[in-house]
Amino acid sequence: MKAQASSCRGTMGGGEYVCTLSEELQQRAKEEINEDPERRAQDIEHIRDWLKHQPHIKARTDDWTILRFLRGCKFSLERTKEKLDMYYTCKTLCPEWYKNRDPQDKKLRSILELGMFLPLPGYDHKGRSVILTRIGQFDPSTATMDYLMKASSLIFDVWMEEDEQASVTALVSVEDWADLQFSHVVLFTPTFAKKCMTLFQEGYPVRPKGLNYINTPAAFDTVFNIFKSFMKEKMKRRVHIHGSDLESLYKEVPKEVLPVEYGGTNGTIEEIKKYWLDRVDARRDWLLDDENYGVDESKRPGKAKTSADLFGIEGSFRKLTVD
Repeated sequence: MKAQASSCRGTMGGGEYVCTLSEELQQRAKEEINEDPERRAQDIEHIRDWLKHQPHIKARTDDWTILRFLRGCKFSLERTKEKLDMYYTCKTLCPEWYKNRDPQDKKLRSILELGMFLPLPGYDHKGRSVILTRIGQFDPSTATMDYLMKASSLIFDVWMEEDEQASVTALVSVEDWADLQFSHVVLFTPTFAKKCMTLFQEGYPVRPKGLNYINTPAAFDTVFNIFKSFMKEKMKRRVHIHGSDLESLYKEVPKEVLPVEYGGTNGTIEEIKKYWLDRVDARRDWLLDDENYGVDESKRPGKAKTSADLFGIEGSFRKLTVD
């Protein structure tokens, strides 16, 4: 298996950011996300100072965390502030996904060991990270969607923390819907879809450049249309549905970055799964500490936000029937 991307560890523990990007990637950061190395420290400090003056937000204020959000917002200071607020608000109002994320918890471990959510080693032909999701691997009779999302968010957060290149080049996803049963389908409710899409589009400082769906069963359209109703137009344009045609997938995601099981040469599912089990174990203290960060709505200036404000679907049902 190819070596996983090196971590951006120069910034841990609140330390000063140390760039690990190649000259080519630094140039790309300038051109694609408006990063100015001469202004970077000033921008980070601006956001840090802003966070200190938000009575309701308790956030990580190390250089690297703030820089990830700046990059995810193409260095728009106002958009970065909005996204940081939304990120910590979502986390706080979604405790079923973001509390008790101990990778050594027996029940959570059993889901992690399924290898359902796997950032793949290395990068694709455009330098982007690729994340593989295998929905049909879990048994709805023994695990809830909340545990599934908790396990996925745990790996996703560690991946974001450790992969600096992805903060510049963005990501693409490959969602494998093989082995999907009716017992899975009924779990994808409009409420669940709205929560997922709000977190992914509004909360996380990531820039998805392609959503690829493979091995899609007959029920896929029903589920996908629910999610699609909550997608931004830009996201909809980046969707690729390949069905069982892997040759079609390879046009978007080269074989070289895919696991052996998908006709690729980038290690096996078992190897990649083991890598991520090791990484979340190594980051256990960081994950447990992460629960200390969030918002206190009683201290928010103006009107407090609720789960219904963020994840409610009132007014969305009419839209669900459009597509």
